[in-house]
Amino acid sequence: MSTIHEASGLPADVYSAKCPTRQLLDHVAGKWTVLIVDALADGTMRYTDLHRRIDGVSQKMLTQTLRQLETDGFVTRTVHPTIPPRVDYDLTELGHSLRTPIAALREWIETNINRVEQARRIAAS
Repeated sequence: MSTIHEASGLPADVYSAKCPTRQLLDHVAGKWTVLIVDALADGTMRYTDLHRRIDGVSQKMLTQTLRQLETDGFVTRTVHPTIPPRVDYDLTELGHSLRTPIAALREWIETNINRVEQARRIAAS
């Protein structure tokens, strides 16, 4: 059963280039989104802790991705009035609903990396 996209009244269809589900897929499936949601699955984290946890993410990309996750309703941002200010990030109910598929994807990747690399070596030879 397909969900109806409220704004258009048409069925949500990720295969349609015109459907907003395509943009959401692009965002949700992005590596930084996947890593941030997976990191936050364990609970609230400060910005600096997220930056340390996600090796290789620039401050710019982490900030942009967190802002988009907040805009889309996956993450809450709490600023504590301390000096210096402390900012905490946590998953919303919607964000928590992503935990299971993202954890499954991470586990699949970690389980199958050797098979994929072997296939790449064979293809390159």
